[in-house]
Amino acid sequence: MKAIVCTRYGGPDVLRLAEVATPVPADNEVLLRVRAASVNALDWRLMRGKPLIARFIAGGMRRPAHAGVGRDVAGEVVSVGTGVTRFAPGDAVFGACIGAFAEYACAKVDRLVPKPAHVSFESAAAVPVAGTTALQALRDSGRIKAGQRILIDGASGGVGTFTLQIAKALGANVTAVCSPANVDAAHAMGADRVIDYTREDFLQDGQRYDLVVGANAHRSIFDYRRALREAGIYVMAGGGGSQILQGLLLAPLLSLAGRRKLRFVGAKLGLGDLHVLQGMLAEGKIVPVIERRYALHEAADAVRHVEAGHARGKAVIVMP
Repeated sequence: MKAIVCTRYGGPDVLRLAEVATPVPADNEVLLRVRAASVNALDWRLMRGKPLIARFIAGGMRRPAHAGVGRDVAGEVVSVGTGVTRFAPGDAVFGACIGAFAEYACAKVDRLVPKPAHVSFESAAAVPVAGTTALQALRDSGRIKAGQRILIDGASGGVGTFTLQIAKALGANVTAVCSPANVDAAHAMGADRVIDYTREDFLQDGQRYDLVVGANAHRSIFDYRRALREAGIYVMAGGGGSQILQGLLLAPLLSLAGRRKLRFVGAKLGLGDLHVLQGMLAEGKIVPVIERRYALHEAADAVRHVEAGHARGKAVIVMP
């Protein structure tokens, strides 16, 4: 079978299309015929091995422990391991695995849920990592409540589009910060107010928020802290290397001073949250935004586009 592999750390040029053996599912796994996969910031961070924590996630300091690339997956079950009873050959599913950028991939059963019948494989593949990140940022780290005023910085990216839609589904009043090209799209997704960051600075308008989510955090953690009401919460769900370090190192310390809390969220994929997202997807509460579609041999271009930081929604790799 054909698969994208990464055997050393570096830029998108280290990704290559290779002929590899079709994997065999373990007792608690299923073999999927991959129909679609999507690209996340996680993928290019693991590819580059930066920041350093990415190398621990990838399982190797000198090179990735697994050559397979990609996490988000949607496809059809081909065969199941001896201990699998939840799925059978022919089932359409979505979730997460290692090595989703391939014609076939093995996934653990506790990382998969059935795909809603009316939802395309492409849309389903866009959900797992970004959707889980958004859900956990709002519900677990942000302690979201209906009626709260929420600011989402980076509302038009992969995580941001899900954060906006989930926040509205949970009853929040949402202010979305995005580029001028994405203002109309943010309104269409339900934002109560949209700030074009080239024309306005959300710190200068006097508004303060119960919850601020940095879906693509470009500013200092101190700026986001200033945007909070008393007892407000800032959750960093994405950003550059310096922002990640601030989220990991400074957020716990700054949270000790006063009632404002600052938190960093990294998605913890699990069956429970996949079921929540499955329900929202089936009910139309979240509608994945897909900006571009790529063939498998164009995976490096897809990763390069997402790494550039200006993707509108998700980039999806589609199998023939």
